[in-house]
Amino acid sequence: MIPLAKPELGEEEIALVAETIRSGWITQGPRVAEFETAFASRVGTAHAVATSNCTTALHLSLLALGIGPGDEVIVPPHSYIASANCVLHAGATPVFADISPGSLNLDPAAVAAAITPRTKAIMVVHQIGRPADLVELAALARSKHLTLIEDAACAIGSEYRGKPIGDTTHAPLVCFSFHPRKILSTGDGGMITTGDAALAQKLRLLRQHGMSVNDLQRHRSKTVVTEEYPILGYNYRLTDVQAAIGVAQLRKLDGIVVRRRAIAARYDAGFAGVPGLGIFREPSHARWNQQTYVIRLTGATAAGRDAFMQRLLDDGIASRRGIMSIHREACYVSRFGAQHFPESERASDQCVCLPLYTQMTDAEITTVIDAVRRHAPAVR
Repeated sequence: MIPLAKPELGEEEIALVAETIRSGWITQGPRVAEFETAFASRVGTAHAVATSNCTTALHLSLLALGIGPGDEVIVPPHSYIASANCVLHAGATPVFADISPGSLNLDPAAVAAAITPRTKAIMVVHQIGRPADLVELAALARSKHLTLIEDAACAIGSEYRGKPIGDTTHAPLVCFSFHPRKILSTGDGGMITTGDAALAQKLRLLRQHGMSVNDLQRHRSKTVVTEEYPILGYNYRLTDVQAAIGVAQLRKLDGIVVRRRAIAARYDAGFAGVPGLGIFREPSHARWNQQTYVIRLTGATAAGRDAFMQRLLDDGIASRRGIMSIHREACYVSRFGAQHFPESERASDQCVCLPLYTQMTDAEITTVIDAVRRHAPAVR
């Protein structure tokens, strides 16, 4: 079986985890601080705040901006459900705006049409690691006095107009995921980058119960310290064991991205000209980390897509449907009724994620290409 993904873990991660365990410090502590410093430096911003996952990172970002009941946040329906869920967790209302079919990212015109007097923020998702057009969306946000938040769950290692995603040039808060499907994984985990020291401090309070002094500060103090709890917070911390993996992963990131881009280039060449098959090219304004390789079965229905995936599975190749349409899920239909976003729905019904991981052999890449070329033209 050729799996969809494999995390890139090796002796470096094992050594740092062992060292961390031997230190006796396994909850949020010095290794988390080291990971945060290295991550902020890697993406070119002042502050990075580690969290338990990207959903909690997004939730804390909304809370830190004061977004809550009565407020609306514009979100693409074409995303993993967490992008909208975190808005509900904050007590606000997610308002969907459709995507552009060529990018799978938010359509600025659809965003503009969705803005109401209750809108407080626009959440842009860099879908499958492909950077959205931040210049246009940031300009729209400024013109309407809104905050732009980047859901960069898939986008570590991607670049926009020559700068790393996460540098906070266009948005005050950028959120990342370290789930095993991502190219940098800590088992699970998240990170928020920001250039605003006050926001960073608020995020640090919120992630650890609202505690005024964290465990590491208290441990290092030469005098007795009694913490206070000035705000209501959460237990959204990353552990030092996870951060140790992250430190090792971050050192490998550039090589991981290079390898993933090389595999994607093989796919692009192998799928060129196949009838009924569309591929997504790197946008001119950005460099793509190739977090997920997606093909589009042009003209297919969801049933045809599933039949294609079954043929791949019968050949020993794992795949997944393309990105979901959140508004179709029962928990959203029950809250907001039936909604229709045609570009999101077509993309969800026609797109398929293919295997891509750094350890793929040339033979495995060829096997996937041959199977897709064989089965795609038959899809209806």
